[in-house]
Amino acid sequence: MENQFFVDSEFLSPEALEKKHKLETDPSSRTNHMEYMPGMERIQSDVMAQVMTQMNAYDPSQYTARDVQAALEHETCSVEDFKALLSPAAEPFLERMAERARLETGKHFGNTVYLFTPLYIANYCENYCVYCGFNCYNHINRMKLNMEQIEHEMQVIADSGMEEILLLTGESRAMSGVEYIGEACKLARKYFRMVGLEIYPVNSDEYRYLHECGADYVTVFQETYDTDKYETLHLMGHKRVWPYRFEAQERALMGGMRGVGFSALLGLADFRKDALASALHVYYLQRKYPHAEMSLSCPRLRPIINNDKINPLDVHERQLCQVLCAYRIFLPYVGITVSSRESASFRNGIVKIAATKISAGVSTGIGDHESKYTGKESDAQAGDEQFEINDDRSLQTMYDDMADEGLQPVLNDYLYV
Repeated sequence: MENQFFVDSEFLSPEALEKKHKLETDPSSRTNHMEYMPGMERIQSDVMAQVMTQMNAYDPSQYTARDVQAALEHETCSVEDFKALLSPAAEPFLERMAERARLETGKHFGNTVYLFTPLYIANYCENYCVYCGFNCYNHINRMKLNMEQIEHEMQVIADSGMEEILLLTGESRAMSGVEYIGEACKLARKYFRMVGLEIYPVNSDEYRYLHECGADYVTVFQETYDTDKYETLHLMGHKRVWPYRFEAQERALMGGMRGVGFSALLGLADFRKDALASALHVYYLQRKYPHAEMSLSCPRLRPIINNDKINPLDVHERQLCQVLCAYRIFLPYVGITVSSRESASFRNGIVKIAATKISAGVSTGIGDHESKYTGKESDAQAGDEQFEINDDRSLQTMYDDMADEGLQPVLNDYLYV
């Protein structure tokens, strides 16, 4: 199927090259990133205003060591305390923060760590996001699995012992429609106890349909909560509409999803402000939907195919650890996921402190689980990866490593009756 967004030839056409250049250099050629496109559901919610008011007023440099000490001494962490724990003034207190986070994690989650794996079923995309390997102007191998291929991938994953799967697509309704994703959810329910989705944002009735097909929860990365920076990074496509993306989790809950996940991609903008906004997004929605399960991820930028121009604002491991510890102290009941973007040593350490969920047996490519899981060569074409992973341990290796660290690996904690 041909589509103007899908650039699969080695060279862009002159017309496409001209459009790409214009989008990059002429802001007036782009649509308004704060205006909804036709067909996008608008909901009545005050969550966005609350989050943005707090984030825009946040000045990390105004907090002192005394503020950080006070925050660590308080039994309950307030929004102001959380702001102090994210500030540069908190960096010398990282060991104290880690100890407090470890106690909170143990109190609410014990020594368990949950394991899951992602399954990318398509990598076609209609967005031009300059930092993403799937973006519509990047020359990569595009692929969309059919239902037979999806089921085969699921069988390979399920045979490894995995019981929770996260289904992902590129952001293309044309190539990965809601019905297609729904059929994949029905297949996933045959093999897995938990089915998550990380797809393009949809309307609440579509989330309801996907939930009826078998999806349990939805994760959406806001990427950055800085609307001005967001505009310069997302130059074309539905993803360009910042408010529609912000409200995705609430629409998912309105559609009956049991849980929702949140994240900013640290390194795109001021990571302290993005971390604040991500946690406050959870904080305010949690009060509005107290029955819902909520989780936070904390990914950092990773290299992508055909792009050596990514210049992330440095977020080093100590700073990432600070953010994760602050998340745990502020939101003690919330799940925290650390992905395979991070190293094995970092993930082994952070699950003892703040994180409660990690991925295992990861591939961010399309249709290559058989070769990665079994070592058996496949004649099938594989689609290129969204980004480079850092920790490629198998489920069994990850399970054994977690047990060796004194943790209890958990593959599923739900009973369906």
